[in-house]
Amino acid sequence: MIFTLPPLPYAMDALEPHVSARTLACHYQNHHGEYLRRLNSAVKSGPNARKTLDQLVLTAGDADVFNLAAQAWNHGFYWNGLSPQGGGEPPAALEEVLSDQFGSVHAFKEQLATAADAVFGSGWVWLIESREGHLAIDTSHNAGNPMTDDNIPLWVVDVWEHAYYLDYQHDRGRYIENILEYLINWRFIEQNLQATYRAGSPVPEAG
Repeated sequence: MIFTLPPLPYAMDALEPHVSARTLACHYQNHHGEYLRRLNSAVKSGPNARKTLDQLVLTAGDADVFNLAAQAWNHGFYWNGLSPQGGGEPPAALEEVLSDQFGSVHAFKEQLATAADAVFGSGWVWLIESREGHLAIDTSHNAGNPMTDDNIPLWVVDVWEHAYYLDYQHDRGRYIENILEYLINWRFIEQNLQATYRAGSPVPEAG
């Protein structure tokens, strides 16, 4: 299977001023693109040649292939979790779920920001639906992906330095704050929940 760089769901400058076109071009084209180029080379033959990206994350059986596949998967998920029309308040149905699981939307944001600040080095901060059926904040280092622990990813923010250094230098906290305030794609989270929610009834459709 040949993997290609998926198109961004928005223009390269659409996330400014919170994520600059310069950062996005470097991150998307150089980092995400390079993971896919190297992945294609690594799986062009052998037992992984016909696997999808999801299958490689779960069953690659090779650390290098897993790292490349998971980084590619994580980045594609990250782009879709951001939106130029993001931020603000979530849809009412999603707000109800987040408030039930975390106490409030504000508490959810605080917990996620605290988790992001605590990641030492490079990694990811996830909103997941756990295998037990509740929502939780999870973190992973390097190319880690919660699917390998039978958790369902709902949203993610990249806390590798290349995601924010050109815009924020070492101020990871401000990067996270701006993502949560202005760019988080609530509709993406809601759609993922509607597709996968395992605890009780599915999240109701937005009215």
